[in-house]
Amino acid sequence: MSFSYYGELCTEVYNLTKKIGQSFDGDIEYYRERLKNCKGRILEAMVGSGRVIIPLLESGLNMEGVDYSPEMLASCRLRCEARNLNTNLYEADLKELNLPYKYEAIIIPAGSFLLIENREEAMEVLMRLYEHLEIGGRIILDLFLPENNWNSDEVGKWSGSSIFNCPNGDIITLEEKCTEVDLFFNQHKVTLLKYEKWRNGELIQTELQRFAVRWYGVDEFKYILESIGFTDIQVYADFEYGKQPTSGNQKIVYEAVKR
Repeated sequence: MSFSYYGELCTEVYNLTKKIGQSFDGDIEYYRERLKNCKGRILEAMVGSGRVIIPLLESGLNMEGVDYSPEMLASCRLRCEARNLNTNLYEADLKELNLPYKYEAIIIPAGSFLLIENREEAMEVLMRLYEHLEIGGRIILDLFLPENNWNSDEVGKWSGSSIFNCPNGDIITLEEKCTEVDLFFNQHKVTLLKYEKWRNGELIQTELQRFAVRWYGVDEFKYILESIGFTDIQVYADFEYGKQPTSGNQKIVYEAVKR
């Protein structure tokens, strides 16, 4: 049993539900378009198992990746090798990031930055990423706001059972329990996820994941980027360049430059 951010069973479910090149609301197309003129190195932070980095590598971009989860990185490496793609994949804690290169661009797709639960640690991560950019380099990341439809009666109760069928015939079940929620003051939600793998009706593996998400207001995060030292900050909605945010239901995309 493990109690981690992205363990073995979590990675399996991730791969089943977030396939390589599967675009969510046009995110892969947006990142590809915004990066197409880059000649130098590009880093995908919180790279996961390769949903985004692999199609960007296949389009000819000089991509590298970093993640905290060895399970996710192992999956990403196998997927790259299966496609004869060569890249550097680093295992590292982003708040202690110390890679050998500087980058023309750093991206964090899929709202993954929100998984940094502690606000102070999130600031440290942004500072480390800033230091890893070349002068004139860009950070591009997307965030989202919480759905305001949660029921306080659900806190502390198991709910939301899901079933995932593995290629070898195994079954993974997933249950979730909201253990803590504060959307307006501390702006975070914590969910406990319980994965169970079954083979021929027998339970063979269990994994627990503490899944915490911290949100930021649209202008709030812009000010945070400014406090780190980023300039030329642009904010767009729904992966449409130039489209201004008008609703909390939209995906919010930030682009900012290191001067």
